[in-house]
Amino acid sequence: MNAVILIGRLTRDPELRYIPQSETAVANFTLAVDRPMAKEKTADFIRIVCFGKTAELCERFLTKGRQVAVQGRIQTGSYKTQSGETRYTTEVYADRVEFLDRGDRSGSGASDFGGSEPKAPADVPEGFQALDDDDDIPF
Repeated sequence: MNAVILIGRLTRDPELRYIPQSETAVANFTLAVDRPMAKEKTADFIRIVCFGKTAELCERFLTKGRQVAVQGRIQTGSYKTQSGETRYTTEVYADRVEFLDRGDRSGSGASDFGGSEPKAPADVPEGFQALDDDDDIPF
């Protein structure tokens, strides 16, 4: 079985490209995942690859610093450099990417939770009503 679930923060904005023959979207980004129980705060930097609509959504909505959960599989590979040296790669091919915090696309990566200014209420769709108090759940 080859399965992995990671939670971490993006180290930079995702890079999007398209495979020429199939025009499939491919996004690459690096995830910083904290190491548990380390004496000093350290992280592993794991390269993530995702395809199709997931890749396009990641490029559109994710920015450096955003926290995400990634579910996928590990894939290893190798290639030869121009000098003949063999380099090995390890990547996570994502099947699913979940955005865990709110953020804007301005690049700050800041979460909307716990800010000093309350967020403006969103437009309420027809047939629904806005709740005045978040602590009073209507069911």
